[in-house]
Amino acid sequence: MSEGRLTQLSDLAAVERLLESSAARPQLVFKHSAFCPLSSLALSELRSHLESSPEGVDYWMVTVQTHRPVSDSVEERLAVRHETPQAILVRDGRAVWNASHRRITEASLAEALAAR
Repeated sequence: MSEGRLTQLSDLAAVERLLESSAARPQLVFKHSAFCPLSSLALSELRSHLESSPEGVDYWMVTVQTHRPVSDSVEERLAVRHETPQAILVRDGRAVWNASHRRITEASLAEALAAR
């Protein structure tokens, strides 16, 4: 499933594609909790970022309640302790930046992509 530039990370094969694709272009993973108001706020910040973000970045979202094995795989493969909401920037198969909770803002996402 895709919501504009935000693609649902819904199976383990997609995690592999994400990691492989990170060799050619940055990948940003957003871990979302469907029941958390703070996660909804962070998702709104991500959507605002997407409106003006440059091309050349792939954006993924995993909803933790419905895709726990996928979320767990992201945590394990990237060695980033799970939190929700959480944004993780991936390059060359590894996490190069991450933020959680109120640190996920339109500005922090743009800054992370510009710096890395």
